[in-house]
Amino acid sequence: MPATLFDSPYYRDEFSTAAMRAVFDDTARFASWLAFEAALARAQAAVGVIPADAAQAITDAARVDVLDPVSMQAHFAKAGFPIIPLVKQLTAACPPDAARYVHLGATTQDVLDTGLVLQMRDGLALIAAELDATIAALVALAYRHRDTPMAGRTFQQHAAPITFGHKAAIWLDEALRHRARLPALRDRLLAVQFGGAVGTLAPLGDTGMDVRAALAADLGLRDPDITWHTGRDTWAEAVFWLALVGGLLGRIGTEVAMLMRTEVAELREPYVPGRGGSSAMPQKRNPVACPQIIAIATRLRALVAQAMEGQMQEHERGIGALAVETMVLPEAFLLASGALMHARPMLEGLDVDAARMRVNLDMGGGLIMSEAVMAGLTPHLGRGVAHEVVTRAAAAAVDQGTDLRGQLLADPAVTAHLDAAAIDRMLDPVRYTGTAGAMVDAVLARAEAAGFAV
Repeated sequence: MPATLFDSPYYRDEFSTAAMRAVFDDTARFASWLAFEAALARAQAAVGVIPADAAQAITDAARVDVLDPVSMQAHFAKAGFPIIPLVKQLTAACPPDAARYVHLGATTQDVLDTGLVLQMRDGLALIAAELDATIAALVALAYRHRDTPMAGRTFQQHAAPITFGHKAAIWLDEALRHRARLPALRDRLLAVQFGGAVGTLAPLGDTGMDVRAALAADLGLRDPDITWHTGRDTWAEAVFWLALVGGLLGRIGTEVAMLMRTEVAELREPYVPGRGGSSAMPQKRNPVACPQIIAIATRLRALVAQAMEGQMQEHERGIGALAVETMVLPEAFLLASGALMHARPMLEGLDVDAARMRVNLDMGGGLIMSEAVMAGLTPHLGRGVAHEVVTRAAAAAVDQGTDLRGQLLADPAVTAHLDAAAIDRMLDPVRYTGTAGAMVDAVLARAEAAGFAV
């Protein structure tokens, strides 16, 4: 029976996508290892290290369907290293004249690292596509609600007015930064690993670096200047990038869930009949995507520290850090796919209640406009005195159960400088969103320049 949520048919689609699981399952893993072995043979033939017909024979034999997984697993349990059983079976599948050249000059870590790089390349393609779709949803929200006023909140209390488009554009701005980071990450991450036992390619003599270059070209990977058996920063960077994306999505999920509260009710996840109900309370419309996104983001942050353990390598090959990476990297990709899987449709169908946002803006009797009134009084009283006057009026409104307008009109220190019409203008939240709209426009312009329709 499956023991992890990723393997459980019941749970797995809540935390990862089928497409991403296919990138990191055993079939894909074995295929990536065989791709390395076949490409290595072709590269060595291209440089003249082995005969071309031997390379072709190895390529023909390097198929997942020639492997016996049960026998491989038994051999792995005995040998303790995962590539030894693969090399043995691939060698057995080749004619004798070609078998002698299988895995020539390579070491287990070369196969493991390059194989996982190939898998991460496919995984990044899936993540990038879903990130773009999520960005498109954020573009639509920011554009549609550019001027939709709502309460801005600090320390979970009403602070001053903003627009929902401004909030969405802040999310969009960060998402665009994550997208912009990806090309440089890809360039650093997607490098071939081929160094042999201690990274010097000594068995291949002067041809070693030429073989490595041909191998990289064959696999569509970057040819590094030097072996990176113990240089694991790029793998940690990949997990960190996935966690950054997850962090944004987790923050969005938290915000949506907070604004779904009964007392707030400004946002709702897309309605799907039967979704989000309670087993005990028939009236409930619970967030469903948000909890999963938040949980995934939490786990991704924890994986960053574990990924950085991969940098702790002894000598020319570490003792335990490689196994940690083998666990952490696939999980990070699976989790990131799950977060995007939930976030994209949630944002595409997000129910934004503009009317309720306006009700909530007005619920405090104008107190949310205290900063605006203080700003209006500052030219007459100075900032310090203006702050004291408005603080006194706000406190009186709370204590007496009245509104800020009435308290201001009753204070000679205010009416000596502002008439009722001026006070009413200052208390209008729509007039006090500052440059929110212009900021939204700036982010949307950047999104449009990146190829997103606005």
